[in-house]
Amino acid sequence: MRIHTGEKPYHCELCGCAFTASNVLKIHMRKHSGEKPYKCNVCGSAFSQNTHLRLHMRTHTGEKPYCCEVCGYSFIARSSLKLHMNTHTGEKQFSCDVCSLSFSTKTTLRIHMRTHTGEKPYSCDVCGKTFRRNSHLKIHKTIHTGIKPYSCEICGSSFAAGYVLKVHMRTHSGEKPFSCEICGKKFPEKSRIRIHMRIHTGEKPYSCEVCGTSFANSSYLILHRRIHTGEKPYSCTVCGNSFPQSSHLKSHMRTHTGEKPYSCDVCKKAYTTSTALKLHIVSHNGNKPYACELCEKSFAEKARLKIHERTHTGEKPYSCEICGKSFASRPNFKAHMRTHIG
Repeated sequence: MRIHTGEKPYHCELCGCAFTASNVLKIHMRKHSGEKPYKCNVCGSAFSQNTHLRLHMRTHTGEKPYCCEVCGYSFIARSSLKLHMNTHTGEKQFSCDVCSLSFSTKTTLRIHMRTHTGEKPYSCDVCGKTFRRNSHLKIHKTIHTGIKPYSCEICGSSFAAGYVLKVHMRTHSGEKPFSCEICGKKFPEKSRIRIHMRIHTGEKPYSCEVCGTSFANSSYLILHRRIHTGEKPYSCTVCGNSFPQSSHLKSHMRTHTGEKPYSCDVCKKAYTTSTALKLHIVSHNGNKPYACELCEKSFAEKARLKIHERTHTGEKPYSCEICGKSFASRPNFKAHMRTHIG
């Protein structure tokens, strides 16, 4: 009857929330105490409610009993299906007052608002790193524990979360279910569409507090900040060189392994990076879009034009600490250094 009368006689002494039943209050109190008595016997994750554990077990069993009648997608929980249906109806009734983005749930809007406020309420008790979402914190903790219970049956890669494995599987299947409504470009993840849309809108909500440069993606801002801090967290175990990005380290490692996975279809010449291959392909089509304003000499690469311009300016930014000789390009500088070290 309390559903009809609205009576909520059970009150939380800590936050004042009221409940219709004592057992609901008991479950609520676990938010304050941190108690999680229901533990998964597969991966060790713990939960405050038995129903949450039952839902979680489906990530291991693969059971998805709730199916969308429109597109056939299946879900672990009824609530997930309900949210998914908004992708078909287009209903997004919760709008951000700051940037006007709309969301299908109040919870998603609340999480989004943290991109504007900078709030990161979830903190790692091992290293202190903070996160906007609890799910991101849980995934982060696997860095410390090393637990990655979700494995790809094709390549053997392991992941901390089931949805990350699901996205990874698309690298094998080539599936890209999310399309841009403006240009038609397809993506394997919905989050990438949001970032991609900023190309069309010009929105760059993430700004550097040092120089004011703005970015469409928060990860680009994190990488940019390392220009100011000089941080290079990714180190080569062979030669000790450090890099600001993991992708740079991955490319660098090929100088040790000799791996050249990017091959030219015309002459079969191979390269360590896709960028180097793209620049090489220009040598076949003869396109040289970068022209010198002083002598009109043209180049296929912007970097080559920059080096060439130093022949006019006399700039030689690479100096030898041993003999003091200066050079206009890094390759010439490296070749010179070999004369000292043999």
